[in-house]
Amino acid sequence: MAHVKMQTARSTLTDPVAVAEDLLRQLHGPPPKLVTLFAARQRDQRALNRAVRERLPKDTRLVGATTAGELDNNGIHENSVVLGALSGDFEVGLGLGSGLTGDAIAAGAMAIKRACEELGVRQQDLDARRYVGLVIDDGFRYKKEELLLGILEKNQTLVLVGGGASDSETDPARQSALIHVDGEVAGDGVLVALFKTNAPWAALRSHWYVPTGERLTITKVDETHTRALEIDGQPAARRYADILGVENIADLEFGRPGGFALRPTALKVGREYFIRAAWRPLEDGSILFANLLEEGSELDLMKAGDLAGMTRDFFQEELPRRVQNPQAALLFHCSGRLWYAQAQGMVPKLSEALKLAPSSAGMNVQFEIYSGFHINTTLTVLAFGSN
Repeated sequence: MAHVKMQTARSTLTDPVAVAEDLLRQLHGPPPKLVTLFAARQRDQRALNRAVRERLPKDTRLVGATTAGELDNNGIHENSVVLGALSGDFEVGLGLGSGLTGDAIAAGAMAIKRACEELGVRQQDLDARRYVGLVIDDGFRYKKEELLLGILEKNQTLVLVGGGASDSETDPARQSALIHVDGEVAGDGVLVALFKTNAPWAALRSHWYVPTGERLTITKVDETHTRALEIDGQPAARRYADILGVENIADLEFGRPGGFALRPTALKVGREYFIRAAWRPLEDGSILFANLLEEGSELDLMKAGDLAGMTRDFFQEELPRRVQNPQAALLFHCSGRLWYAQAQGMVPKLSEALKLAPSSAGMNVQFEIYSGFHINTTLTVLAFGSN
């Protein structure tokens, strides 16, 4: 029988040594093969890494990231540290690619190359049934689509899931993120944790939107391919405002009650809808998207459903259907979901839904990764079970 299990621990102490001792004191059972460390950005990341690393067995690997909030089965937390300790029938190889800003494709390629080297496997030989990649990037570099090209360059069948290291700071000029890879703490990079296992696993995602049957077409973009200048042949922000029935274009901003969060766009792939929501209307009448845009591309318009209820159904029904005897889940929860929940007063119900998940550790992220796509407004999950 193959299985992967996880124990979790959380600490609100402030001294890094005290935090490390508090976290590890909560663990019992076999030594973990991999530990995940999700820590509020305001923490001293290097001191925390050093304190945890010194107290782990020598052979235990360590990965982690700064967050905009930490998740476990008890809910969504602030200014804490959540640790997940994974054990069982798996091997893991780690790779860190640096220099996202300069060459994100090369950074992604380096991260997967190093992870494969640790497992002694060529990238082109990765069996998508036995290998899965966990990806954490510096989310404020906004390079997910480019780094994914690098990771998947030699093997497009590899399943990937994850999200961007983040920060609860709301001022863009002061936001920053860091990634933990064993004893190293770095920004402007991307981590790949490559799992090899015969245990049941799945990469999953959950959002709270349903299709409306309506579509819009991105008819003109800027040179960066991140701003829509025209939608359906009209000025982008004005066209979107007309679709939503919003008078003041500023009210389109994601997180406002009647804006992009209520009626986002999605890319339809087969029968699935990957949320790629507009982010911010700009003064020149264009719309900033978090992902890259292509002129002539059609996007589906979605509408909001029951956030807490659909999350509850995901953990109670879909995840157990996809993963036999689920024992562990790594959660990458879009910060936009939290903003929406806060605006609607639904955070307690959303936190309650996490109790239905298998043993879980995770974080609020700066945009998400799922099966090679950069998406947003979504919960992405890497879940393991036993057979």
